[in-house]
Amino acid sequence: MTRLGESVRRASALLAQDLSSDTTVQRLLEETATRRYLDLTDLSPAEQAELIAARAVELVPSAERLAERIGAAREAGHGLHVKFGIDPTAADVHLGHAVPMIVLSRFQRMGHDVTLIIGDITAKIGDPSGRSAERPPLTDEDIAGNLAGYRDQVRPFFDFEKVSFRHNSEWLAGITLPRLIGVLAQVSASSLLQREDFRGRLDAGHGLSMSELIYPVAMAIDSAEIDADVELGGVDQLLNMQMGRRVMEIYGQTPQLVVGMPLIEGTDGSGAKMSKSKGNYIGLNSTPDDVFGKVMSIPDRLMEPYLRAWTEWTDAELEAVRGRLADSSLHPMDLKKVLAGEVVAALHGVEAAMRARDGFTAQFSRRSFADVETLPEVSLAEHGAESVTTVLAKVLEFAPSASAARRLAKQNALRLVLQDGAEQRAEVLSEADALRPLAEVVAERAAAGAPDGLYLKAGRKLAQLRD
Repeated sequence: MTRLGESVRRASALLAQDLSSDTTVQRLLEETATRRYLDLTDLSPAEQAELIAARAVELVPSAERLAERIGAAREAGHGLHVKFGIDPTAADVHLGHAVPMIVLSRFQRMGHDVTLIIGDITAKIGDPSGRSAERPPLTDEDIAGNLAGYRDQVRPFFDFEKVSFRHNSEWLAGITLPRLIGVLAQVSASSLLQREDFRGRLDAGHGLSMSELIYPVAMAIDSAEIDADVELGGVDQLLNMQMGRRVMEIYGQTPQLVVGMPLIEGTDGSGAKMSKSKGNYIGLNSTPDDVFGKVMSIPDRLMEPYLRAWTEWTDAELEAVRGRLADSSLHPMDLKKVLAGEVVAALHGVEAAMRARDGFTAQFSRRSFADVETLPEVSLAEHGAESVTTVLAKVLEFAPSASAARRLAKQNALRLVLQDGAEQRAEVLSEADALRPLAEVVAERAAAGAPDGLYLKAGRKLAQLRD
């Protein structure tokens, strides 16, 4: 059995146990934490390709071709040459940026060579991927400072000591006009204009500069210059990475394989990509308690994609917990605490994860809401006839709109909490409940007796209900 297989066997036994137990969870986190450093060179080419494909949303041309190329490289006595491009556009990064680094780490530990291309030239052009307007160019000082911040924050997920760094200015700064025109002459303009964001900008009458059109070709020349076997990046870069295949053909090289990684949804459950500008992110420099709390605030439906993105769990382990959720032998709250622990352990270690777990339990699971000071209040006499969504959107401003409040209910993130002495009971409100008058919902859920306190909870936001 492979080293990974042995780890999966041990972890699977723990996943079948009581995941509300601190002892079990600590043992599980210790086991899975070791996988981030596990030697994967004993996996067969097919197993390696499967482990990469399991976390990708696009693998061009196929996982089978990746396995074939891994096998051919192994027979030749070396690993694959894997490329990842970075345009260092910001100093602070979040967990969404860690997703490709985790898979790059797998490539490293499988015995392949990883090269990080620092886009010091392309950053000055501006990557138009998924943007509705041109991105301002960066200075050399901006690039150096952002790269240093990026490396420091992503370090828990990736070994930067075992990687080659190349700046694309090494070849792009000296490229001659005849050489560039020679490449561009073999790239159709229609392929460059396939991008939906480009077409949208043109249809809206906005500008599109030639530098932006050249960007995918410049990025593709990077692949040809280092003769990459594989390029990995976000799925929003898929057209750019496929352009790398075309330019490598122009150079007379074997086209690279392309691994497209998922774009991670933000913590608010709105469907938007994790982003600092939207405030729905978890920063890599956040404290353990902050990371744990933010993960605990996510809708239940995000647990599996987050487990898939940020842990070293295998598909078999994900399937096992999915089955336990389905047969109700595992409570979603217990699984979410495991997920939060996994993320904190990756950033700060297992001990910090267990302390954050204890702190969260003490603050939210055992503490009476009656002890929380300065909660917003809603008068049932004044607003009880209004729908729950209206109260959340217009009275409390917990949601930007009634439709957003309905989405919270769809995600099981809307609850009526009943306080009786030291006991708390949380009633999950459905989407249908969210459309009903608040007083009607309260009367129905509190019919068994008059509670000491009533609270409306939307995600992590809390309000007290009074007569």
